[in-house]
Amino acid sequence: MSTKKFDIVIAGAGIVGLASAMNLLRTKRDLKIAILEKEDKIALHQTGNNSGVIHSGIYYKPGSQKAVNCKLGYDKMLQFAKENDIPYDICGKIIVATQTKELASLENIYNRGVANGLNGIKKISAEETKEIEPYVHSIESVWVPQAGIIDYKKVAAKYAEIIQELGGEIYLGHKIIGVKESQEGVHIETENQTFFGKKFINACGLYSDKITKMTNREADVQIIPFRGEYYVLNKKKEYLVKNLIYPVPDPQFPFLGVHFTRMINGGIEAGPNAVLAFAREGYKKTDINFGEFWETLRFSGFRKIAQKYWKEGAEEMYRSWSKNAFCKALQALIPEIQIHDIEPGNAGIRAQACDSKGNLVDDFLIYESNAIVNVCNAPSPAATASIAIGEQIAERTLKSWS
Repeated sequence: MSTKKFDIVIAGAGIVGLASAMNLLRTKRDLKIAILEKEDKIALHQTGNNSGVIHSGIYYKPGSQKAVNCKLGYDKMLQFAKENDIPYDICGKIIVATQTKELASLENIYNRGVANGLNGIKKISAEETKEIEPYVHSIESVWVPQAGIIDYKKVAAKYAEIIQELGGEIYLGHKIIGVKESQEGVHIETENQTFFGKKFINACGLYSDKITKMTNREADVQIIPFRGEYYVLNKKKEYLVKNLIYPVPDPQFPFLGVHFTRMINGGIEAGPNAVLAFAREGYKKTDINFGEFWETLRFSGFRKIAQKYWKEGAEEMYRSWSKNAFCKALQALIPEIQIHDIEPGNAGIRAQACDSKGNLVDDFLIYESNAIVNVCNAPSPAATASIAIGEQIAERTLKSWS
């Protein structure tokens, strides 16, 4: 079978891979670009299963890639949505402290928001909180007016449409089984075709580490899959939530805790938790890939995390199996919620990068060589920041272009 030749080959048709291709083609219109996706649809995993929140950037360490790209990407996302008639709503959100011990962390979040250039954020009392969300229990909150909601599947579909209008090609059903770098470029073998690119971008999300190690065995990273499970409020109780309600997150973890999200297409989601998945695409509790699960268990980084945080992990697992425990977590924010008010909803998998020392990678992580850009950690707020991340990846890819 003949090799298909391109200037740039991108692996992964999630929102980051698509944004990278779109920005490359907008920067240099004569590029010949291919996107390879193992599924039969684009944006099927992290992009298609997130909560649809437009993040403000309040949580992230000032100066970090997350903070910088979220701030840049936020403005670009709103502009893109306006230009392409994609519905969105800047509805704002509250971050709620329900216990005195959370006030120091809430103060830290507020200070980060100020340092990251967010205008209009403010600390509000319990009474002021109830003016925004009447059914919330709090002792103090932070109001974040920039937060909003959108459908990222529609955003990704528009990225794909623009890519194809600019001459880019998207190959669905092409699972990569080999990547080899040479002086000429990169050879990419899929199950049914061989591709060549002068440059190669790996944006494979849940399998980004595996693609990276095909050419960089020394990369100290492994993806640990965490399943985030959601419940939905029944229609009769949707009045309890006006917009977005978040708890104060545990500062030790890169997760935001169970929260309430009004969806752009209707309905209220409650969640997610963060429980270890037994497969990289294990969306159900019963999904087990024994090979992948064994890879997780034998990875030294995971064992160190498990040893340090076994109690928190056990609590998350219990909440995963117990609707009553999940409901109690929600009642901390809205006491009126009852167990019969919620029903199981969707689930997503977060591709969380971890190193061999047991550190959960908190920022975006990119490995580069002469011809390859490996995006190894791009969790939330990657969807919000996707255009900014895509611009950065395009710049890195083209910096030595001739």
